[in-house]
Amino acid sequence: MSPTLVLSLVAGYFAVLILIAILTSRGATSESFFVANRNAPWYMVAFAMIGTSLSGVTFISVPGNVYGKSWSYLAVVLGFVAGYVVIGTVLLPLYYRLRLVSIYSYLEQRFGYWSYKTGALFFLISRSLGSALRLYLVAGVLQLAVFDAMGVPFAVTVVVSILFIYLYTFKGGLKTILWTDTFQTLAMLSCVGLSIYFMADALNFSFQQLVSSVRESSMAQVYFPDLRDDKFFWKQFASGMFITIVMTGLDQDLMQKNLSCRSLREAQKNLFWFTPVIVCVNILFLTLGVLMYKYAAARGLQLDQLPQLLNLKGTLDTDKVFPYLATTQFSITAGVIFILGIIAVTYASADSALTALTTSFCVDFLDIKNYPEAQQTRLRQLTHLGWSVVLIGIILIFRIINEQSLIDAVYKAAGFTYGPLLGLFAFGIFTKRRLRDRLVLPACTTAVLLTWLIVSHSVEWLNGYKFGFEILLLNGTLVYLGLLTISRAPTVNPTATAVV
Repeated sequence: MSPTLVLSLVAGYFAVLILIAILTSRGATSESFFVANRNAPWYMVAFAMIGTSLSGVTFISVPGNVYGKSWSYLAVVLGFVAGYVVIGTVLLPLYYRLRLVSIYSYLEQRFGYWSYKTGALFFLISRSLGSALRLYLVAGVLQLAVFDAMGVPFAVTVVVSILFIYLYTFKGGLKTILWTDTFQTLAMLSCVGLSIYFMADALNFSFQQLVSSVRESSMAQVYFPDLRDDKFFWKQFASGMFITIVMTGLDQDLMQKNLSCRSLREAQKNLFWFTPVIVCVNILFLTLGVLMYKYAAARGLQLDQLPQLLNLKGTLDTDKVFPYLATTQFSITAGVIFILGIIAVTYASADSALTALTTSFCVDFLDIKNYPEAQQTRLRQLTHLGWSVVLIGIILIFRIINEQSLIDAVYKAAGFTYGPLLGLFAFGIFTKRRLRDRLVLPACTTAVLLTWLIVSHSVEWLNGYKFGFEILLLNGTLVYLGLLTISRAPTVNPTATAVV
């Protein structure tokens, strides 16, 4: 694939997004930017959420991780289902009853000012890190496919990538994103299906042969029974459940879309239709992973011997396998499909995240509703630009320090940063106790540090036990216990502002 071809594809793709933005952002206000005027059809939200939930990490890392981890990720995906049930039956009714714009304002009503700011702060840290890691992935693919050959530095690739997102989201916000993400989800799903078709065709597989080949492969193992193994099935399942609760139900990004529905009933309908679809899509990604390595073997490629696919430790970097095969081994058509797919899925996640960061900062820290509309627009757009710069900085730092699969990096970061949100919301929903509000941030920070200490020494302290995605559970539990130590029994009103 020539750099000119790929660059033309990228330019054409963003031209479509900017056109959609122009058409949908006319007359945009803060209400339309933050919650799309609370008038979005549930089926549109459900479809748009697919692309937002998956991201480029899923597109690259889930197939790549089949090497060495088989289909153990399916246990995490099955845990997603249980998590979505909790969100639909516990969290969504709460959010709609309180008519929230920022879901973290619940913490102010339940505990007080500092609890509210602590929750919003940890969301900003969590989402900015997660979004930066996802954007790092697509920037790396574009660098490999286009800009390396042109001598363009990686930093320039990152700046251009985020600039495009800013251009089509800064005015319309969520109102625009629901349309652009619908388009991008359709593009992503088409690309996954076509990638599987092209590889199966190259291997001369019929549909039945494809299914049996994947099912009988040693890379399709789902159940791992060893409790100490980071692939242990039930550990993965529980992690998937709580990852979903925090990274969807306690995340302003995904909940912002759900809160744009016309009613609670429509938001629940959106979520429960979305759930089986997301399971099926992840199975497609895992299938793609098995086919990918079978394709490489059939072509005699020893992936772990190729210098360009090795990480700093000299082992195979599985995040590089799919991009390498697509841009150097696949046909031109299949390569084009891959490029469009990775761009679609990554930007569907990143544009939504940038809008959510802007929303949370404006609502939770700037109290934007207290300003006239003209000043709200100016503050909103400056904040949007500021978060774009922050994402650029995080990506460039991660470029220097990353040595692991991005799917692992994203979930590990989420374990440390979403744990306080899990603990805070669980304490608020399942107890009636009040908090000494000013001690909430120190309690949450201490829990994060204790989690890091335990995870770092788990092998020697816990008889060889290795933490995987369940870092989140440990962190959330420690936060909950920390909050218990600074709490008091309720007096009259259990939802009154906490003792300071």
